[in-house]
Amino acid sequence: MGGLFATTLLIGGAPTLTLLTLAALGELRAGTAALAIALCLASALGLARLWLAALSRLAAVLRRAADEEGPFSAPLPPTRLPAIGRIDEGLVRLARSLEARAALVSRLRASDEAIVEALPDPLLILGADRGLLRANAAARRVFGLQRDESARGDIGALLRHPLMATALDRALADSAPQSTELALPGSLTRELSAQVLALDPPLADGGKLLIVLTDRTSARAVERMRVDFVANASHELRTPLASIIGFIETLRGPAKDDTVAQERFLGIMAEQSERMRRLIDDLLGLSRVEISEHQAPEGKAELIVLLKSEAAAMEPLFAAKGVRLVLALPEGPLLAGPADGDQLAQVARNLLDNALRHATGEVRLEAAPARLGPREGVTFTVRDDGPGIGKEHLPRLTERFYRVDKGRGRGVGNTGLGLAIVKHILARHRGQLTIESEIGLGSAFKVWVPGG
Repeated sequence: MGGLFATTLLIGGAPTLTLLTLAALGELRAGTAALAIALCLASALGLARLWLAALSRLAAVLRRAADEEGPFSAPLPPTRLPAIGRIDEGLVRLARSLEARAALVSRLRASDEAIVEALPDPLLILGADRGLLRANAAARRVFGLQRDESARGDIGALLRHPLMATALDRALADSAPQSTELALPGSLTRELSAQVLALDPPLADGGKLLIVLTDRTSARAVERMRVDFVANASHELRTPLASIIGFIETLRGPAKDDTVAQERFLGIMAEQSERMRRLIDDLLGLSRVEISEHQAPEGKAELIVLLKSEAAAMEPLFAAKGVRLVLALPEGPLLAGPADGDQLAQVARNLLDNALRHATGEVRLEAAPARLGPREGVTFTVRDDGPGIGKEHLPRLTERFYRVDKGRGRGVGNTGLGLAIVKHILARHRGQLTIESEIGLGSAFKVWVPGG
């Protein structure tokens, strides 16, 4: 109301003052002057209303443009003031231009976000306080943010790592890209290469630091596996290979015409060859498992179906040795997930094979839903009635080539790699293997994996 009064005075003030002056000088009669003043003020009031309404419409459009709220080019109500009408037309053209530019900026932002999301390497955006603002799909997958928000602790461990903190400090101080190599401890140690860039000016959301990570874990694991393979394979293959060479020399020489000796030696050679085949298969299997260990599995696995299938496949082996396989499995489904069904089947197969080698009369396979702390999951257990294992050996059972009784282990076809494979598969699934055993009371190998 104050604006309307002030505008009315601004428009009609000068004419009204002139009329009052003429009336005071006697140039106009009082009645005529009063009528003229009333008409002048009424006209000024009407014009002020039109003027303020037009300005209000223009201000609304400008506010929408300033706040980036569309549509900017919405038609303005018609105005009866020619000058304001021309301003309206110019403003509409300006608003259309702004709207087109805003649409272009929006498309560019969407394209940028799509490109960042599609990058194969993890990318993180940090604010000036080094708090996480954004993470692309690769980063969310690596740090498990899609599965469990508590995995932000993994990102916190990354940002607090001394080498990463130093790189962030240098990037802010020097405004130059920084790079560093670091090992991130955890349930699975990750070896990362990091590139850090200070953003100047900052992004619209306050992003001040850009971190691009490259996961070198698999590559480094492959390098270590090559070294380990040569060292372990040469050690484990030396004995059977020496035996085969020795028997070949004997068959060519002293036992050349001895049929009985030939049959016996060929049988031993076949056993040693089978031992080498199993060893090579297990080494290759372990290598494949280690390569994929740091890539989280996807999908779900029906545990009961999986266990029954593996038990049926191994039933002839149990029957041949005279060992009874007892299944104590629930009727309903047990879903594990995220999980790789083939790898979980390999875990069950390795544990059943391990139990068969040491059992004397019975092996029992059990399964049930189970919690591990706050985490829901499923579990299955393989129990045997074998001689049991001393407590001093339990912590080392999942080491490569570790055997409680080395001579006996080789004699029953144990390569010393089955439980190592189980350990790496469960590490990939964020699962757990628990071993319980006492001398003379058999052993129990219990597997827990997250539930689906």
